[in-house]
Amino acid sequence: FLAETDYRRYLEDLQASAGTHRCRVHAYVLMTNHVHLLVTPMTEQPGIGDMMQALGRRYVYYINKTYRRTGTLWEGRYKASLVDSDAYLLTGMRYIELNPVRAGMVQHAGEYTWSSYGANAQGREDPLLSPHPLYMALGTTATERQHAYRELFRHHVDDAQLHAIHEALNHELVLGRSHFKDKIEALTER
Repeated sequence: FLAETDYRRYLEDLQASAGTHRCRVHAYVLMTNHVHLLVTPMTEQPGIGDMMQALGRRYVYYINKTYRRTGTLWEGRYKASLVDSDAYLLTGMRYIELNPVRAGMVQHAGEYTWSSYGANAQGREDPLLSPHPLYMALGTTATERQHAYRELFRHHVDDAQLHAIHEALNHELVLGRSHFKDKIEALTER
């Protein structure tokens, strides 16, 4: 991202691609040179793969046209990890939204403009987001949910959880408890 308009354009393109390919975005952060997304596909196939391909096409076209450049923008194919929602969804959301804090860009997640924290924790309107049922279970009202969500940020994601998330993402592994991984292995025969 080279300018504020690039961040806005990416979010617009993400919203359009997610809608077209029936994916729900629960959390995101746009860093200067990469993004993190937490997405649920609402169809079995192809879902996220098609969403990412469409998003890439739209955004790269925009960047190339805007900055009079050619060629690819991304270093490689996106990386994805299947997440055990019951065990890791809220941790994954915190991992994503705390990225600018870990990078030393801000002191608190709420200070970073280009993440879903403002919507999930502070009630900022964000038409891109679709709250996950586990997020909705944090309270009966939006105010209760936002308060409970902010309370999760009183503690950073611990080193063991960070390691598990990094390993799952870098090697495109399942992120979850043993029985969840076993279930996925049986279903996919992988």
